[in-house]
Amino acid sequence: MIHTDPSQNLQQVLDAAPPGSTLQLAPGDYRIKTTVLTPGLTICGAGAERTRILWDDYAKKLDERGVEFNTFRTWTMAVCADHVTMRDLSIVNDALRPEEKGQEVALSVYGDGFIMDRCRLSSTQDTLFLGPLPPDLIERYDGFLPGRLRIAKPCRQRFTGCLIKGTVDFIFGCGDAVFEDCEIRSLQDARGVGYAAAPAHSLQQTHGFRFLNCRFTAEDGVSPGSIYLARPWRDYGLCAFQSCDYGPHISPLGFDKWNDTQRDRTARFYEDPPVSGRVSWTKHLSPNIGG
Repeated sequence: MIHTDPSQNLQQVLDAAPPGSTLQLAPGDYRIKTTVLTPGLTICGAGAERTRILWDDYAKKLDERGVEFNTFRTWTMAVCADHVTMRDLSIVNDALRPEEKGQEVALSVYGDGFIMDRCRLSSTQDTLFLGPLPPDLIERYDGFLPGRLRIAKPCRQRFTGCLIKGTVDFIFGCGDAVFEDCEIRSLQDARGVGYAAAPAHSLQQTHGFRFLNCRFTAEDGVSPGSIYLARPWRDYGLCAFQSCDYGPHISPLGFDKWNDTQRDRTARFYEDPPVSGRVSWTKHLSPNIGG
């Protein structure tokens, strides 16, 4: 086991860790932007309240060339290796004010076999990105994003007992992800409306995002009925909600079709048990969804 503390450069420690090793983070705040490139790495904190990794990039921030960061360069931590596990820590993007600054990603996951247990993810708009990128963005960002962020491959992720906080589209992407016994907490936003999930799965994907026994909560001040469970970021976006508990902040409609699009015709949004008053295109949960 490798031990480290906030006095050390966390990125250097991550880079030096051999594949399959375990990294134990001491309590404290690690204010650094990091990328995980080591496969099979296990990263453990001393508890989500005690060990935090923080950074504050945002989409409208200008880089050294005067170019906006864009959503996909704003992460606090990016996982670009397979079979990485994280436990008992927090990852935070504390840029704040997304209505002025744009998207602010805390964690991006581009690896397969990712596991996160008893962790906290906190930001505002676009807190958690689950790779891979949609195919059109893989093509669009050629030459802009590093190649390791543009790999088209299956990415399976699992979150258990985690707290994920945000405002708009704060769980988004194309990953095949399971959230079990998690708290999905909506925060106040100046725009007055929010969306928990924004899936962008292709038609060929049959798992998508699955929320199992999760609690959808809100901080004080979030208006009743102002938050939607999901809206499709691309055609065929896939979300399944099974045995979840919803606070009064969740809109009775449940889902939104994404502005003036016609994605309600292709979105695959499932809910079990069914909830009265949902949009007509909500589907009953198939036993095949989510595996």
